[in-house]
This record gives sequence, structure tokens and C-alpha cells, in this order.
Amino acid sequence: MIVIFLSSFVAGVILRERLPAFERLLWRACRGNVFLRQAEIDRPLEDPATGDSVNKTVFIIFFQGDQLKSRVKKICEGFRATLYPCPETPVERREMAVGVMSRIEDLSTVLSQTTDHRHRVLVAAAKSIKTWFIKVRKIKAIYHTLNLFNLDVTQKCLIAECWVPVADLEYIHDALRRGTARSGSSVPPILNRMETQIPPPTFNRLNKFTRGFQNLIDSYGIASYREVNPAPYAIITFPFLFAVMFGDAGHAVIMILFGGWMILSERKFEGKKGSEIWNIFFGGRYILFLMGLFSMYTGLIYNDVFSKSLNIFGSSWFTNKIRMSEDVLLETKDHIMLDPRDCYTQYPYPVGVDPVWQVAENKISFLNAYKMKISIIIGVLHMLFGVSLSIWNHIYFRRMVNIFCEFIPQVIFLLLLFFYLCILVFHKWVWFGPLGGNASGPYCAPSILIAFINMVLFKDAEKQPTGCDSPLLYSGQETIQKVLVVCALICVPWMLFIKPFILRSQAKKQAYAFVETVIVPRGDEETALAPNGSSPQAGGGGHDGHGHGEEFDFSEIMIHQGIHTIEYVLGSVSHTASYLRLWALSLAHAQLSEVLWSMVMKIGFGFTNVGAGAVVIYVIFAFWAVLTVSILVLMEGLSAFLHTLRLHWVEFMSKFYLGQGYAFSPFCFRDILAAAEGADE
Repeated sequence: MIVIFLSSFVAGVILRERLPAFERLLWRACRGNVFLRQAEIDRPLEDPATGDSVNKTVFIIFFQGDQLKSRVKKICEGFRATLYPCPETPVERREMAVGVMSRIEDLSTVLSQTTDHRHRVLVAAAKSIKTWFIKVRKIKAIYHTLNLFNLDVTQKCLIAECWVPVADLEYIHDALRRGTARSGSSVPPILNRMETQIPPPTFNRLNKFTRGFQNLIDSYGIASYREVNPAPYAIITFPFLFAVMFGDAGHAVIMILFGGWMILSERKFEGKKGSEIWNIFFGGRYILFLMGLFSMYTGLIYNDVFSKSLNIFGSSWFTNKIRMSEDVLLETKDHIMLDPRDCYTQYPYPVGVDPVWQVAENKISFLNAYKMKISIIIGVLHMLFGVSLSIWNHIYFRRMVNIFCEFIPQVIFLLLLFFYLCILVFHKWVWFGPLGGNASGPYCAPSILIAFINMVLFKDAEKQPTGCDSPLLYSGQETIQKVLVVCALICVPWMLFIKPFILRSQAKKQAYAFVETVIVPRGDEETALAPNGSSPQAGGGGHDGHGHGEEFDFSEIMIHQGIHTIEYVLGSVSHTASYLRLWALSLAHAQLSEVLWSMVMKIGFGFTNVGAGAVVIYVIFAFWAVLTVSILVLMEGLSAFLHTLRLHWVEFMSKFYLGQGYAFSPFCFRDILAAAEGADE
């Protein structure tokens, strides 16, 4: 046996995937004269160059001779293996291992102390990090605003141009004086009002009650400066129109309780962040509360409480000579057809709809006709109110031509056609009744819809059934209606042609005033002067933005006025019909509530066994309550809300509101921090 002692060796680490090729090359290059031992490192190591986790293998190579040593080192360098020095004698290796272990323990102690110190520093910083963020954001906002300032000629003073509410000028003066005193500056601040042609931003002073309504208006568009703001009027009209469609006192109580709970708990929830849906409900808590109150009123007028009626004052109707008391109504199994000639006491129910209509067979016919006509009356009054608000815009912006050429014909057009339709409704209610005989009874009452269509088409009234005196609602109706339609049609060219020709006449007068110049020689130059001695280039602006220096385009004005006229005329018809959604949604809400009661809740009252009936009613009531809240309150409430919003945006605000301004954004740390937090999320 021949024993060969290999006195030299190298040790290091290499990537695990390179080991087979590394071992094969060592064997071939050294012709088998080296001895390689390797062991895999179980834990992945971090590459100091890239920071990635890599798997490596530790190796040791034994050889003899300097020639093999240099060859082995070159191969290790080629495979990018990392070599580590290792003493040759056991004593030195033991001393080196002890030194390495001591250094590792020292490093572990340093790392542990560093980790503890870092943890203490981060814990202390975490307590103040929010304050630091707030300070940094405030400082950043201040410097960003200071960058918008200009320097004066001396480069020592800052000049700022900004928008300020006129009512807050004294507060700003005081704030500037306090800032000067605190800074120790000897230069007093100067605050002057400037004249500018730039349109100012719009600023509305709001509180927590009016902010929700103003947000609804701003979603349509920000009002121009000093334009009529619809928000104060929407505080009343918005919940009222909603209540007309959502008229159920029982469902209104649920909405009142929910809105009242949010109002009473607003301090608790005001500073907290919630989901987007919760923020919408909480921001509109006062709107919900008012919609509930108005719905309570309309529900009492409709006498509708969870699809049931309240018999508070006793019915004014009777049948078969029996007064419709509460006991009679409860014992009645079949529907009752009520004829006002034989079944009415001629004394109306004091408040709202008589409860007997709940069991009447002609209930739908009566309520349909009533709610449909009420919807048209409310819609026409709402649109007339919107048109009347436009006069304040015309007066403030000094658009006197618009008053004569737009406001007056628009009001006349609405009054002669659609307000006349409302008068016909009241006339039919008052004049035609069951006790006046056939001539003035319901049988002979002409249809208002047919009468209005015949009025617009200049058609004669259709023949009435046998036994009726006249097909007209009143004497002289056809003549009056023809005059009204002709006057309404005259308003169309009035709105279309007069304003463009007036504007063209004004533009020509201004152009003639600047053309009449006097040529005055002065040396080698000639200066053109206007009759008043001023330069012709100093001319001012004209009416409605068409002044000197701006070419007046008559065709453009004519097209714009034509679009505006067509939109108003056709919109008056479509908008009036659009208010029928008040009737449609009110009918749908009442019918859904009645169906839910008859198909769900009524089942529990059909059991004769008291014990079983109580259990069934307990279960059915829970199911009925869930469907009531989810469908009739949430879904129907959302539908009525969206339709009410559309009636305000399209039918009401389009009559006077443009919404082409921009909002006043004051320098406010609270708004800046809220915007920064929203961006971080």
C-alpha cells in the first residue's frame, strides 16, 4: 500500500450549480492529482453584490506542489469561487477558529445592541411621526404658497395677489398685524383692493346643515360669481319632491330615525374614517332627515302607513245607508265600489285621503287621476319658479336685452300653455261634480288631455255622449284657447330673432363710433384720433362680450339663439311630461308596499291557532321587515332620490343656472392635510 501525503490545500465556497463542472475540470486539468471534498450549506446565503439568496457549497482541495497550486487557484478564479485563508498547522487553525468565534460573538452582541437601540429610536419616533408629517406638510404648503409671491423693485418685500372674501377683510387685517408683531418686523403690512377683469371664484358660506345641499348643486356645476345659487331653494324643494314620490308615513319613520341617529351621533363619527358608502350617508344626514319629515307629511296626506290607512276622524263615506266605521271596514271582505252620488256625506275627510279608499274597488282610478294632476301642477309651478329666478341673473350681470328677449317671452310661453293647463285642472275639480246632474257630472266631464291636444292642434272639441250639454269645459273655450296658442307661438320668434338683431345694431353703433376719426398731422406722423380726442385703440368692450376689437359674428349669435330657443320650447313640453315621474314613482311605491303586505305579512294573520299564529307572525314579521327596509326604503328611496336629483338638475336649474364658475379654494391647513391623507390612501 502506497500512502501519499498531500501537504497543500485550498478552501472556499462556490455556487451549487457550478460544482459538477468545477469538479470535472479539476480532475481533467490536474490529471487526478488533487483530492476534493465538498459539503452543501443548508441555509441560503445572501449575495453581497446583488443581495439575492443563493445556494452555495463549501469545498477543500488537497494537492502537492506549487504548479498544481497555481493551476487550482486559476480554476477557482475561473468559476468565481471564493477562497478563504486557512492555516496549515492544527494549532494555528484552532487559534483561528477561536478568533473567528470571538469575533462572531462580538458582532452578535453589537447587532443585538444596535437592534435594541434602533427599536427604541423607532418607538420614540413613532410617537411623533404624525406630528412630524403634519409639520412637514404645513411647511411645504407655506413655502409652495410663498413661491407664488412676487418681489417688489427693491427685492425686499413680497407682493401677493389673491382672492379674499369682502366680509373677512378686517379679520385678515388683524391677522397680518398679529403676524408682524410676532415676527418683530418694522415694516407694516399693506392690504389693498385691486380692480381686475378676471372673474372671481365662487364662495358660499356653509354650515353642516347646508353643506349637503350645496354639494348636490356643485355636482352639477360650480356657480359663476354672483350667479343665483339654487341650494337655498333646494333645501325645501328637494325633500318635498322626494316625498311626493316616497309618500309613506311608515317608511318615513325609518328614514327619520336613521337620519336623526346620525345627527345626534355626528360628534362621534365626524372625525372617524369609514367606507365610501357610509361617508355618503353621513354627509347627507340632514338631507335624509328632511326627506323623512317631508315623506311623513305626504304619507299622512296620502293616508298611507305601510300600505295601510289610519281612520282617525271617521270616514265621510257610507254604503247601503251604513256609515263606513272602523268595524264595518274590518268586517268587509270584498272591495266596495263607491259612488259619490249615493255614498258621500258631502263633508270631506279633514286631513288627507279618506281611509275608505283603501278598500274601494275604484281606488287605483281615483288615486291615479289625483296624483297625475298634482304632479303636473307641481311641475309647472317648479319650472315657473326656475324661470323667475333667471331675472336676478339678468339684472346683476346687466343683461337687459335678455330680460326683454328671453325672460318675458319664456314666462308668457309657460303661462299661456302649461299654467293654463293647471287652471283647467282646478276648473274641472270645482265645476264638475256628482250632484250637478249629467251636464256637470263626471260622465259629461271633458278630458283635459284631449282638450289640451285639440287646443295645440287648433281642432274643434269632439262630440260628447248623449245627454251632455256641451263638449267644452266653459263657454268661449275654443276662442280663448286659440288666442292663447297664437300668443304662445308669437313668443317663439320673439325669443329667436329680436335679441340677435339688437346685438347687431349695438355692434354697428360701436363700430361707427370708432370709424369716425379725425386725422391730425404732426410732423412726419399722422395720428388718428376719435371725436373725443382719445386713441381709437382705447375702445371698451361692447354688450354681451361683443365690443371693439372683437369681430361680431351675426351667424354665430343666430345659431346660438336658435339652439337656445328650440331647447326651451321643446324642453318646456318634455320637462312638463317629465314631472309625471312624481305620479309614477308614487304609484309604484304604494303598490309595492301593498303587494309586500298582502303576500307576506297577511299570511301570518290567517292562522286560527293562537300559538302557531304567534310563531308564524314572529318569523314572517322578520322577513317582512327585511324586505321593507331593503326594497321599499333603500332601493325605492335611492330611486326617488335620483329622480328628484334629475328634476332639479334638468327641469329646474336649466331655466336659470349655468354652473360655469370655479370654487374659491382658501389656504387652509385642514383641507391641505385632508387632501394629503387622501392621496396617501
